[in-house]
Amino acid sequence: MELQERIKAFVQLGTLLRNQSSVHSRQSAVIKAYQHNQWFTPDSIQLALTNISSSLTDEKLNHWLDKYELSGNKNQTPKNIGVIMAGNIPLVGFHDALCVLMSGNNLVAKLSKADAVLLPFLMDLLIAIEPSFKPQIQFVERLEKPDAVIATGSNNSARYFEYYFGKYPHIIRKNRNSAAIITGDETTEELKHLGQNIFTYFGLGCRNVSKLYVPARYDFDQFYKSIESFSTVMEHNKYMNNYDYNHAVYLLNKEPFLTNNFLIIRESAALATPVSVLNYEYYSTLADLERKLKQAEDQLQCVTVAGNPWKNISIKTIPFGTSQNPPLDEYADGIDTMKFLVTLSS
Repeated sequence: MELQERIKAFVQLGTLLRNQSSVHSRQSAVIKAYQHNQWFTPDSIQLALTNISSSLTDEKLNHWLDKYELSGNKNQTPKNIGVIMAGNIPLVGFHDALCVLMSGNNLVAKLSKADAVLLPFLMDLLIAIEPSFKPQIQFVERLEKPDAVIATGSNNSARYFEYYFGKYPHIIRKNRNSAAIITGDETTEELKHLGQNIFTYFGLGCRNVSKLYVPARYDFDQFYKSIESFSTVMEHNKYMNNYDYNHAVYLLNKEPFLTNNFLIIRESAALATPVSVLNYEYYSTLADLERKLKQAEDQLQCVTVAGNPWKNISIKTIPFGTSQNPPLDEYADGIDTMKFLVTLSS
């Protein structure tokens, strides 16, 4: 397939997903995925599908791919790219699949057991649109002699991936977390947008905010009032089981914390938190804040702030409420996946 044929097929997939009534199998896939993994609520799955569909437009795909040399490799033999996918949030592996197929290579995907329904559903839709994709898409239980590997997992699984796949060209991703900067001047609406960064997908994604940087003596009352609408997480048994457990642990250990009965906030320098817990750390000056962010830079997926990104610090920031719908050229761990794939073919 030519590049423009591949783009056209994905544009049609995006159009199909935006027109929900035209996909008869969509609801059954959503229900099956939820039954398989109760963290994947229908609302969470629909949000993931909406975000994916919004990126699959002719304008966005061409703008993304323009900077890569993709049209000149049509006579080259496609390589088998093994992709070991995470399953922490719905369709988290779609971007890797998109990159592999857009680069003209073959997708050999090992799905996470937590997210084993949704990507095959989307790939079936894609094949129905453009049957030429069928021989390029394979789902496997075990990767056997791939030409290259893209693997996403925890810090522990990354060591396993390095051991088994280090001899192949590879991208191996580890744990990352996201943070938010608070100045104390945020409006209620801006803090509500921050709430989206915290609670979307129940905080399970690497782009979910798990850490707040706040000015000295910051009063969390306005923050808690602003996120009250997210109290619906209390209706989710798995989330509240985590909340109750963490609440009990901190009480037994006599650790100080704040809570509004569905989100625990505690002072800690750590970036990673369990579900239902948010860490915070004070900063005194802009220079102090920048130093803290620089120290944690290799552990951060993204940093969010109110309104437009700050221009007074060197760390890249994005506005509250946008972390879960990144543009196509914003790659996990800051590693350009498409460049890696194009280099393999050159």
